Amino acid sequence: MIQPKTIALLAGFFVLLFVALSATFELHQTQQALLLRFGEPVPDRGLVTDPGLHFKMPLVESVVFLDNRILDLESSSQEVLASDNQRLEVDAFVRYKIANALKFYQTVGSVANADNQLASVLNSAVRRVLGEANQMQIVRDDRAGLTAKIRDQVNREAERFGVSINDARIRRVDLPRQISEKVFDRMRTERAREAAEYRALGQQEAQQIRSSAQRDATVIVAEAQQQGDSMRGDGEAERNRIFAEAFNPDPDFFAFYRSMQAYDAALKTKGSRFVVSPSSDFFRFFDQASGKPAKP
Repeated sequence: MIQPKTIALLAGFFVLLFVALSATFELHQTQQALLLRFGEPVPDRGLVTDPGLHFKMPLVESVVFLDNRILDLESSSQEVLASDNQRLEVDAFVRYKIANALKFYQTVGSVANADNQLASVLNSAVRRVLGEANQMQIVRDDRAGLTAKIRDQVNREAERFGVSINDARIRRVDLPRQISEKVFDRMRTERAREAAEYRALGQQEAQQIRSSAQRDATVIVAEAQQQGDSMRGDGEAERNRIFAEAFNPDPDFFAFYRSMQAYDAALKTKGSRFVVSPSSDFFRFFDQASGKPAKP
């Protein structure tokens, strides 16, 4: 059975352990802490920024941990009316840091509440600044200047929440979906029309080139045919002249040579048959070497 003294010692140990645990807190390097005493910051040590183990008075002082890093906030897409009455869908974001922990805790209390407040401030600044610019300035000409104005306005509004704005930018600027679809349809129609014109011009030029090539080919073929016939005629005339010069001195040899050519052309095919009299003039060189008929 446990003695009352032992129970008292255990109770005292747990009380001391609870007090020891209540008197210390650990601060991470990504955090900062507010040390409060009955809801008010402790003089001279109300803000703790050094990471490590720290002490506080148990049951009297409490600790509020706040983020010490740069925080991101992205606003949802909103429709903005530019100065030239052009509707645009704009996405923006800010990066901020808790600069005054006590003011931050007293005004918004948490990062989630700060995000809600800053989102409203950012949207108002975006509508106010972009509403004074036209579409070309927003999209192309003065994007950096408009972004700087938005950052400055958000930073002024954010000071009352104890935060400082490190950066604020316009992420995306688009036309509304309905307008974008109409613009894309118009662009598609225009490009289709231009493509049809280029295609028609190409076909017309191709037909002209094809017709010109066919005409040139016909002329070239005709000229080549004419030149070939002329050269062929000149060659045959030259051949006949050479034959005449070669055979005129000996007409008998010429007759013999022509008969040999006739025999070669007529008898070289296998199975050739002639129903001719042996005494025919065609075979005159078979009877007489001179090719002259024998005297009766």
